[in-house]
Amino acid sequence: MSLLPIIEVPDALLRTTSAPVERVDEELKALVGNMFETMYEAPGIGLAAVQVAVPRRVVVIDLQDPDPVGEGEEPGPPVKRPHVFINPEILQRSDGRKIYNEGCLSIPDQYAEVERPDIVRARWLDVEGRSHEAEFDGLMSVCLQHEVDHLDGVLFIDHLSRLKRDMIVRKVMKAKRERGQAAVL
Repeated sequence: MSLLPIIEVPDALLRTTSAPVERVDEELKALVGNMFETMYEAPGIGLAAVQVAVPRRVVVIDLQDPDPVGEGEEPGPPVKRPHVFINPEILQRSDGRKIYNEGCLSIPDQYAEVERPDIVRARWLDVEGRSHEAEFDGLMSVCLQHEVDHLDGVLFIDHLSRLKRDMIVRKVMKAKRERGQAAVL
């Protein structure tokens, strides 16, 4: 497995609609493995393939539950609970809404409160090509919606006012310049 470069705003590829996966094969499984390695290293809890410059409908998520600790014990590393979503579709969204403070590996070091449906029902394929359908709530719901947005060319900042969105993009561009990377518009 290898680390993949994560593209950042304002890269135009982040605004494209990702193509459906036609077949689950060894190449796709390798991509999924590389995406997990990249996400864990970043570190993050979700990553869409388009964020590593592969515009295909693939998402990896791991909320990394804390390791349960016995009384008087030091906490261990988080327990990995990887989820793979190939061609994910959000079938239903609840009327109930929740606000979460979201961030994004393609918009480094920037966070904002985003309101989304609290519960979603989704359908997807796993890495063996099997179909699944389930309901998600809480952070998993938010993360899945965030990553599916990426597959449709939507960023979490698009859910903000134009003023807030522009301010965040300016901050990212300034940070890139300070790191010595020329930002291309």
